[in-house]
Amino acid sequence: MATVQSIERAFIILEHLSEHPNGMQITKLASETGLSKSTVHRLLATLIELQYVKKDMETDRYYISYRALYLTRNILSNSSLIPAAKPFLEKLANEINETVHLCVEENEEVVYIDKIESNQTIRMYSRIGSRAPMYCTGVGKMLLSGKDDEALREVISRIQFTKRTDYTILTPDDLLQEISAIRKSGYALDNIENEEGIRCIAAPIYDFSGKIIASFSISGPSTRVTMERIDKELAEKILDASRAISFQLGYVQY
Repeated sequence: MATVQSIERAFIILEHLSEHPNGMQITKLASETGLSKSTVHRLLATLIELQYVKKDMETDRYYISYRALYLTRNILSNSSLIPAAKPFLEKLANEINETVHLCVEENEEVVYIDKIESNQTIRMYSRIGSRAPMYCTGVGKMLLSGKDDEALREVISRIQFTKRTDYTILTPDDLLQEISAIRKSGYALDNIENEEGIRCIAAPIYDFSGKIIASFSISGPSTRVTMERIDKELAEKILDASRAISFQLGYVQY
């Protein structure tokens, strides 16, 4: 059966990168795939443009991106994060009967990589693989809070603040103030900042080294996810789930 050579080679590169979670430099990638360095460079440029590959500019390593999850959104993911978190997120969703999202950062955006839906009449419109800004989402602000101050300011300097609701944060100083509060409380809020009528509370997921590698949130209509409910119930539950998931990934809090 005839094949399109460039497509075949692109998938060879993607499959090879998928086997190297720590990334690969282009010389090693070319050597191990048996392709010329110029061919690999050309195909990587296209895959980066399509957001299926990302490059670490400091190490010159290439990684397969979370964009690939969009293609596999209807089958079981092999990501260690998702199966580790899933039982705890399902338990949380069942206890509170609200939608729970699991998210990571990519290209300074939030990417939704898993979702547990509630059985409420009013549900969240969101899809695995979709993206959202960091400055106006609870999960995004939580992921920002895990950066050191220098990296945080660099990311914030590139944000194009857009008013999405009457409550959206619109200045770097206000966002920095919010992140300072998040670091103290341990959780983050999207207080009707990204979508009209929707409030979220988010918590971190730490890896074995204590780095925030993901965030998850409880989301629902502000009439159900009230500030009173957050204070009395949801904050405690989401932080308990955060500790349990992080422990599964090797994080021990002393």
